[in-house]
Amino acid sequence: MARTEYYDDPDAPKPNSLVVAASAVVTDDEGRILLQRRRDNDLWALPGGGMEMTDSLPGTAVREVKEETGLDVEITGLVGTYTDPRHVIAYTDGEVRRQFNVCFTARVIGGQLAISDESTELKFVQREEIDQLPMHHTQRLRIRHFLEQRERPYLG
Repeated sequence: MARTEYYDDPDAPKPNSLVVAASAVVTDDEGRILLQRRRDNDLWALPGGGMEMTDSLPGTAVREVKEETGLDVEITGLVGTYTDPRHVIAYTDGEVRRQFNVCFTARVIGGQLAISDESTELKFVQREEIDQLPMHHTQRLRIRHFLEQRERPYLG
């Protein structure tokens, strides 16, 4: 299923769902950031996804990282909350969502890097490489907030 992301676009379709989601900035021992190239839109992104009824938000991030990358992680902090109503995601099945995303920081504690059916590529990326990758600006915003090493989480 493909998806199209809209931001501040008057021609974007109207949302028909609101999804609570979590993502994670996963770093390795060298400080590189784990990114996945999404199969549904061919853009680079942080691992993450929708919360299930049995999940906590941190648990959602841990589960999604495992499902999408094969890695086991532990949550180490909070980057921020991302709830901008101008960001709309439309799927080919007719769902048009607004997403409430909480982005955490995490570190690898086990597992093995493995591509899932949601991605075509996974890699740990140096900070300098990030600007060269095709990525939706809402993902760049989360990464930028992480790299700024803010004293307080972003609330938006």
